[in-house]
Amino acid sequence: MEYEAVIGIETHVELATASKMFCGCPAQFGADPNTNVCPVCLGLPGALPVPNEQAIEWIVAIGLALDCEIAHRSQFHRKNYFYADQPKNYQISQFDVPVCSGGRLDIEVAGVVSRVRINRVHMEEDTGKMIHVGGGGRIKDADHSLLDFNRSGVPLVEIVTEPDLSSPQQARAFAQELQTIVLALGVSDAKLEEGSMRFDGNVSIRPKGTQEMGTKVEVKNMNSFRSLERALAYEIERQTAALEAGEQVLQETRHWDEGAGVTGGMRSKEESSDYRYFPEPDLVPIEINDTRREAIRNALPELPAARRLRWAALGIDPASIAVLVAGGSDLAGVFDGAVAAGADPKTVANWLTGEVTAFLRRELVDLGATPLTGGYLFELERLYAAGDLSSTAAKQVLVGVLAGEGSPAEVAEERDLIQISDTGALATEIDRVLAEHPAAYQRLKEGDPKVVGFLVGQVMKVTAGKADPKVVSTMLRQKAED
Repeated sequence: MEYEAVIGIETHVELATASKMFCGCPAQFGADPNTNVCPVCLGLPGALPVPNEQAIEWIVAIGLALDCEIAHRSQFHRKNYFYADQPKNYQISQFDVPVCSGGRLDIEVAGVVSRVRINRVHMEEDTGKMIHVGGGGRIKDADHSLLDFNRSGVPLVEIVTEPDLSSPQQARAFAQELQTIVLALGVSDAKLEEGSMRFDGNVSIRPKGTQEMGTKVEVKNMNSFRSLERALAYEIERQTAALEAGEQVLQETRHWDEGAGVTGGMRSKEESSDYRYFPEPDLVPIEINDTRREAIRNALPELPAARRLRWAALGIDPASIAVLVAGGSDLAGVFDGAVAAGADPKTVANWLTGEVTAFLRRELVDLGATPLTGGYLFELERLYAAGDLSSTAAKQVLVGVLAGEGSPAEVAEERDLIQISDTGALATEIDRVLAEHPAAYQRLKEGDPKVVGFLVGQVMKVTAGKADPKVVSTMLRQKAED
């Protein structure tokens, strides 16, 4: 029998607000353990939560970007469960009245566009972090566990799809597209490696062509797009093999082991009734009127789908567009700023997707932490177009600008990279090279076009790469005609 997969994705996005969801503690990543805590996020008796207004506005922005309906009145609930990283023994979340519902997101895989329906987008608070010491970091083999409550209470948006995906490739495409939207909105850094964007996959198998759902298995601990695709592919194979062997697939939550490339059972899968939801008594319902909703809608930035269309019209190739879109608002802002100033779009796109992206990855910094602006890229492109910088020198100058050495002109001057285009100065160097290579000079006079490249290289060598190769080539050809 031939089987098909049915996949839904649950995405958790930590919002980049200055403070936590229900208290004034900093929501920053990387602080010393248990330093960003207070009685509210530690769940101490008598401490009352107060909602973060910025977080509410940002979840509405996410919902609008996903074409969701925004509830006029929404409500927080208590999701009751015991786990060591949740000090209150319940999580403030949402149940039957989420902020956003009924949206959609279009994705493309191998040239085929598919629509993924969004079931809901709701707000909750994040849990603390458990560090399992010993046993490879797995709880079942650990000697002991440490608790860090800095993350407890950080605003967390959960985006739940309908089971509209049918392959691991589609799931990966959905996750990547959702990340680009979050980055474009500027509401989160969406870093998978730091846990500010996390994915859980719900997978079931059914006979191909049937409509009845199979037994759902939830897969956790997929902390990269590659892990997401691999984990879902493995789980589809595991469930298919089980059904073909006449075995029953259990409804459970499973953990993805990246090193071993397998999923392993964690616990039986809970139903909503297991959490005993009830309205949070310490928080009044949220009311979002039409005026507030439309103000948030009008403040939305250009979204990735619109950016792709606009940049394609500038002649930018799809691969470069993909890198620019994935770079979020900072990369898009620098690109658009440079083009608006008059820079050549293709040249700027090549620099941003090449040298700039490589620098950011190498130095582990965000573009916003560097001095690079669209104006600087325009200045650099003008120096390059005017022949003052070679292609290689322009890239070196760009790295210098990113490193904070000054404007393009200042870096070019300081690093002595200004290209020599003066024919008088170049004539002396050309005569020197021709004197040092008489055989090549003779071939040049005989009209051998292959020797021109060699001689240009020699001139570049004696001028430490500062000669304008186009001018040198023209002058050599004129020599051949004399």
